[in-house]
Amino acid sequence: LLAGIAGSVATLLHDAVMNPAEAVVKQRLQMFNSPYTSVLGCVRTVHRTEGLGAFYRSYTTQLTMNVPFQAIHFITYELMQEHLNPHRQYHPQSHIVAGAVAGAVAAAATTPLDVCKTLLNTQEDTALSSLKIRGHLSGMANAFSTVYQLGGVPGFFKGVQARVIYQMPSTAIAWS
Repeated sequence: LLAGIAGSVATLLHDAVMNPAEAVVKQRLQMFNSPYTSVLGCVRTVHRTEGLGAFYRSYTTQLTMNVPFQAIHFITYELMQEHLNPHRQYHPQSHIVAGAVAGAVAAAATTPLDVCKTLLNTQEDTALSSLKIRGHLSGMANAFSTVYQLGGVPGFFKGVQARVIYQMPSTAIAWS
């Protein structure tokens, strides 16, 4: 439990700094047919057209996803270590396995939140216009409703395999 709390507190501080870069700029540059060609151009355009608030539009959603992710991640890692390495000696294999499992479990469990976060961050025009939504989505409730309208329950799990495949080696390496 303490490991879960520690991971959650670290996430609050990390996301306050990283949300604009990761959740807004990076995702907008990665969008299909992105109108942005550079980081600086994206920052300038978003600031000019949407204001400073656009960089934190999804901050609460980011926290809603990342706090549970890190809590699940750290708790799962510690539980795995209790089984794989109860004496807490340095065994790289136990850290790798526990890290990979913890990353996979946390990624799978928080995919619905990630899907909603991505929709809020990108404000994907094709998706929004298909539902005749004008302006910008704001808030987790709107994102959940929109994702459900677009894809039903399966829509919340789009990309789950990719998230798990990405997180497993990432967390395994980090813990090793």
